[in-house]
Amino acid sequence: MTRRAIRLWFLVHKWSSLICTAFLLMLCITGLPLIFHDEIDLLTEEQPEFGMSGVGSSGTAEGLLPLDEMMQRALANRPGEVPVFMAFDNDQPSMTVTTAPRPDSPAAEMTIQSFDRSTGQQIGMVAESDGGVMHFLLQLHTDMFLGLPGMLFLAVIGILFTAALISGVVLYAPFMRKLDFGTVRVSRSPRLKWLDYHNLLGIVALAWMLVVGLTGVINALSTPIEDIWQANELADMTSEYAGREALPPARYGSLNRAMAQARTVLPGNNPQFIAFPGGSFSSDHHYAVFFQGDTPLTERLLTPALIDAETGIFTDARPMPWYYQALSLSRPLHFGDYGGLPLKLLWAALTLFTIVVLGSGLYLWLVKGESSSRAHLRKIEQLAVPAE
Repeated sequence: MTRRAIRLWFLVHKWSSLICTAFLLMLCITGLPLIFHDEIDLLTEEQPEFGMSGVGSSGTAEGLLPLDEMMQRALANRPGEVPVFMAFDNDQPSMTVTTAPRPDSPAAEMTIQSFDRSTGQQIGMVAESDGGVMHFLLQLHTDMFLGLPGMLFLAVIGILFTAALISGVVLYAPFMRKLDFGTVRVSRSPRLKWLDYHNLLGIVALAWMLVVGLTGVINALSTPIEDIWQANELADMTSEYAGREALPPARYGSLNRAMAQARTVLPGNNPQFIAFPGGSFSSDHHYAVFFQGDTPLTERLLTPALIDAETGIFTDARPMPWYYQALSLSRPLHFGDYGGLPLKLLWAALTLFTIVVLGSGLYLWLVKGESSSRAHLRKIEQLAVPAE
């Protein structure tokens, strides 16, 4: 590379790193316990005993109460509210019903009730605005309690992080030209030792940091992605209903009939949740029954079947577009939810590596400031560009 190219890459690395470091440290610290959210919930929350051991891979075992009856029980507990979501667990007879004062109420006004569908007993209730410590960490990690502006800001931070990683790799090659890979000069000055740690851990965890950074950007753009899906694919699927007044909850039809219709259209898939009319995942007139595949590869990919909520007649079903599929695959990959506890432990170790990389980078900047930064740049230039 020319000296000019090295200087440009150095400036990109320095400023992209400095701008995003504090926020990335916050994301790493909050993300570390979120990796183990299932295990933490298992240890800190009382686990219910179900009336039956499981529901099988299709979620249609004998003995499960009808969906309409479960909805009546949920609404009886929340008089004056309307259903927003109904979600299923295809491994055990548990389900949740989310209600709110209006179909388009914000998440803070929603209440989630958990039920044992084999007995009809309520096993839990929580308001979205009171989700405990893990909910607090998730909200801080997701949008810093700023809603969409916070999510978009963190998307920019993720892009800067990616730029810092790429520019760091470009500068790493000439810097390490006269050193063996993995060299840590512990006998030299503390600053030089931490520079070697910074480079070593950064290059070891590079692929993982790129994956987590890019999936974080995609996750931060979830609201625009959902809005694009609603404005395009969902609008096209329900075009014949355009211009009609929204269906009031009093005219909602049978959930059992809607589910039967959806299963006929999409056999061999498992229901994940139902979105009710008026919400962001459905139209003003449909039950949107979202199915997931029954294999490890397809269980993250959703296919909605739209059923007329008043008549129970099938309207349309089509796979989610590529950009929404990218979002669906990014969510579990970001927290290491694909491979059970071993993968989560690896994710946690790499998160700690990243914290050291970020902290050491900040330390290197603070110890001697700009003068040391210029000296480091000159060192890279000397190694990369032969003397004339």
